[in-house]
Amino acid sequence: MDVRYPIGQFERPNLIGKQELSGWIRIIAEFPKEIAREVLSLTDAQLDTPYRDGGWTVRQVVHHCADSHMNAFIRFKLALTETNPIIKPYHEALWAELPDSRIRLEPSLNLLKGLHERWSRILESLGDEDLKRTYIHPEQGRPVPLDEVVGMYAWHCKHHLAHIRLVTATGQEK
Repeated sequence: MDVRYPIGQFERPNLIGKQELSGWIRIIAEFPKEIAREVLSLTDAQLDTPYRDGGWTVRQVVHHCADSHMNAFIRFKLALTETNPIIKPYHEALWAELPDSRIRLEPSLNLLKGLHERWSRILESLGDEDLKRTYIHPEQGRPVPLDEVVGMYAWHCKHHLAHIRLVTATGQEK
């Protein structure tokens, strides 16, 4: 298993149907509870343990999810209110090194809870035409449809939960 991608990399299905979307939206809606369940009983030593050599600590993973999902939410809103907006990438590895990625988890867990409630409410309201709206990610060089982005962020939730579980399953500590 490649611990960088313990559940594999995101693969966009050729056809994204209502069943896939419904499952993905459920994953996004439930993510704050899932991540809180995984991390709230961990010790500081476990929180400060990287999930792999050279990887982020569990603490950084939690804060990264808040950063990443805030960006995703804003990108969704841009795509829903503008025509093919060009979104701004960010240097997630550098963000993970900033001092706010080393603080206690509660601020990011609270942020994820509120953000995912709002995000899932929007996702549940989207019609087929809304889900075909796009944004342009400069690094991908193509319009990215929102239905694909829903799948990508459902994958992102599961991907980072798997990283956290790598630490908790082995009981490893720094």
